[in-house]
Amino acid sequence: MTDHSTTHDAEEDIRNRDIKIYVNGEIVHRDAAKVSVYDSGFMLGDGIWEGMRLYDGVWAFFDEHMDRFFGSCKTIAMDVEMDRAGIAEALRQTAAANGMTDDVHCRLMLTRGIKDKPFQHPALSTSGPTLVIIMEHSKPVNRLQSAGISLATVPQVRGLPNSQDPKLNSHSKLNCIIACLQAEAAGADEGLMLDPHGFVNTTNACNFFIVRGGAVWTSTGDYCMNGVTRQKVIDLCRANEIPVFEKNFSLYEAYSADEAFLTGTFGAQTPVATIDGKPIGDGDRPVTAQLQALYKALIADHVAAKTAR
Repeated sequence: MTDHSTTHDAEEDIRNRDIKIYVNGEIVHRDAAKVSVYDSGFMLGDGIWEGMRLYDGVWAFFDEHMDRFFGSCKTIAMDVEMDRAGIAEALRQTAAANGMTDDVHCRLMLTRGIKDKPFQHPALSTSGPTLVIIMEHSKPVNRLQSAGISLATVPQVRGLPNSQDPKLNSHSKLNCIIACLQAEAAGADEGLMLDPHGFVNTTNACNFFIVRGGAVWTSTGDYCMNGVTRQKVIDLCRANEIPVFEKNFSLYEAYSADEAFLTGTFGAQTPVATIDGKPIGDGDRPVTAQLQALYKALIADHVAAKTAR
């Protein structure tokens, strides 16, 4: 298997070998963190997850992430058995146990719990939900900001909402994993996925933007992930008089874009260097750089406001 970059590439940190993980109210060493083979998340991918980042002791955009998390859980009729304050306290305990305050990435995972029998029906999950919180010291690598990431258009598409709604952060990621494998087979870092109508949509891991003539374009939002960072970028464009459009566009517009970038909680905004082997623009990325600076300032203001309370 060839070596590829991803938008989740992080600097190596040996502290992660000894992190402590939250499992249903207990905080244990990573080597002791286990769930049952009868857990519905392991058995069927029946669960919801949320990714967040910790900046100077503040979980960035916690409310927006919780809106998405609790909304997803409600959609699949999964009882969290904890309110937002309870989640915040579990996060606080886990961060404190690890001595973490900054450059931290969290994956919060909730499943429907342990099943009585190894079959599909949700009623067989009778134990109550399983909550796991993994936090790692995780600083994004700098090289992607200059080198950019390579994409390959893949056959796998983001499905219709009445199949498996992409807005759900579900444990079942097989659709995205297949897209990732297809991209890797094509020699690219990530897969560029189209929507059911053939318009450019997302990658297997991130939401996708292009820049044309100083204007920022992204998909309509009908078939993309419910991205917190995606929405922040759109809001920043509107607040700073950068033209922004949520619209259908084809690979033609993507190939001939001046710039392209991905958005996600981990990498914030990651430049795209090539799509299907075609260089994007001339390598100069002024709008991407402007949005990266605006986003960093937004994070700083958000942290300062939360800290001042």
